Amino acid sequence: MSKIEEALKKAAQARQLQRIDSTLTDPESVKIIPPSKKPLEKSLLLRNRLVTLTAPQSIEAEQYKKLRTQILQRTKPNFQNTLMVTSAIAGEGKTLTAFNLAITIAQGVHETVLLVDCDFRRPCIHKLLDIECKYGLSDYLTKNIDLAKLLVKTEINKLTILPAGQMPPNPSELLASEKMKNLVKEIKNRYQDRYIIFDSAPLLPTTDPSILARQVDGVILVVQAGRTPRTDVVSALKLLEGINVLGVVLNSLDVISPNYYYYYY
Repeated sequence: MSKIEEALKKAAQARQLQRIDSTLTDPESVKIIPPSKKPLEKSLLLRNRLVTLTAPQSIEAEQYKKLRTQILQRTKPNFQNTLMVTSAIAGEGKTLTAFNLAITIAQGVHETVLLVDCDFRRPCIHKLLDIECKYGLSDYLTKNIDLAKLLVKTEINKLTILPAGQMPPNPSELLASEKMKNLVKEIKNRYQDRYIIFDSAPLLPTTDPSILARQVDGVILVVQAGRTPRTDVVSALKLLEGINVLGVVLNSLDVISPNYYYYYY
């Protein structure tokens, strides 16, 4: 059995033993969705990118721990607990960065995490967990559905997700709605030890992240090394002028040093 399979097996066993985390919402309202019956190979292919879960002692996972440390140091003093993760263009690894960061924060002693999929155009978070989610954020914003019924408790202790839901015809308008603004304020202030991480669409192809960025406390920009044109990065940062940009994560970077070698997905 590979290390990844062993990690997944342990995580599955832990999920069976863990109770609903009452710090996130009413235990009676949270769903626990078991993994679907997709082929194991496909499930492992997706999950092995969550290195903070499958290989927590790896050098790759250690980089996310460093990112977590930087984020907590910059946000905790001023209670900046709502964070958006985005990228200039598609395919730069923003969702993997958001998810691995969420797992790493949840692995800490005090913090809980709510990971919100705000990429209505290409939602991926539920796919990384290999679960089926028919409804989510878009349905909350367009229908009279109780938010607690849409939250999904994961196998990762202290980490809950809010899926994107069904693809709406007007994603930008939904994110700019008063209901969305009120939701961000409400989940920000409900628990003092909770971080809310929003995985948004890319900046340049859509207006969605530019809207959401003005509702959250800080933004993390993901850039893929060797792929993203410098002009696109500059254009993305211009769209974030006046926004609290916490920093840039350089993804897919090969680094060689006398001490170690690591590779980001």
